[in-house]
Amino acid sequence: MASQQQKITGAQKLVVAATLTIFTCSQGLLMEASKINGKYEYNSAVVPLFSELVKLILSMILLRRQIKRDTQQTQMTTDLRSVLMFPIPSVIYVMHNNVQFYTMAYVDAATYQILGNLKIVTTGVLFRFALGRMMTRTQWIALLLLTIGATVSQISGCAGETLSAPIAGYLLGILSACLSATAGVYTEFLLKKNNDSLYWQNVQLYAFGVVFNAARLTWDDFFGENKGGNWLFDCTDGFTLITWLIVINFSFSGLFVSWLQKFADTIVKVYATSSAMLLTALLSVSFFGLEPSLQLFLGITIACCSLVLYFMPPDAPKEKSLPTTTSSFISPRGVGQSAGENKLN
Repeated sequence: MASQQQKITGAQKLVVAATLTIFTCSQGLLMEASKINGKYEYNSAVVPLFSELVKLILSMILLRRQIKRDTQQTQMTTDLRSVLMFPIPSVIYVMHNNVQFYTMAYVDAATYQILGNLKIVTTGVLFRFALGRMMTRTQWIALLLLTIGATVSQISGCAGETLSAPIAGYLLGILSACLSATAGVYTEFLLKKNNDSLYWQNVQLYAFGVVFNAARLTWDDFFGENKGGNWLFDCTDGFTLITWLIVINFSFSGLFVSWLQKFADTIVKVYATSSAMLLTALLSVSFFGLEPSLQLFLGITIACCSLVLYFMPPDAPKEKSLPTTTSSFISPRGVGQSAGENKLN
């Protein structure tokens, strides 16, 4: 993995993070636009399944291409103990992807993005206690500021209710943040634990994702919301062009996330996705008639300060020039006299 990371430049990481920001921004807008009369007319649990399937197919194509180019340098660990570690994040991601849809049923697109920033706090905590990553006091303050910004943005100024969305939306948002952080930190551990090809690791990750998403839909057919149905035959019912765009969005966002987790870290990933709230809030005003409030823009401003503060390099201590011993004890007059005496001599 070290040789792979040496080929990855900071500019490449920036481009991938910026692209992920754009995809995440459009994600909330597309999910909001896919609603008809405030409801999803399609089975929202099918979207994560299709996105996992697309990611699996793309990863298999890229892996095959990599093997053809350089078979010896394409490392793939097939040890059973290693493979069995990949279902864990798949189960968590299944829960997280479906919680996202339930969250959007209670909140608007901008609120969805702001609540998503809570994943930075939970990720920071897991970084410290699960992976043993150390963070500076400034970075912890940045995470605290982000929490404050997310809270301020949700305070309704003139309405009768203190919060601008139902309490269920906030609880689902917190749950989504915890699930995202857990899955992200654990996935980063998996991707970085050896020198395996990223495409091979993705194949394992998304293969289990397809299996568990399909199992979840089958469960719904027998015991859940779709009891008595058959998702294999009605999985695309209610699908529109926007729904397929959501599938594509989820697919490429997942691929970008795995790339950042392999060659950067999860904090970079979550900050990239959090930056999308700036675009989402502004675009929501134009597309969905969201009324811009002072609280919303205060929250965005605080979140931006948190972003800069977290990634700001630490200030180097200023070096004070100490006077030399000679200048401390010899007066200018004495120096002049010595010079004159030398000339006379």
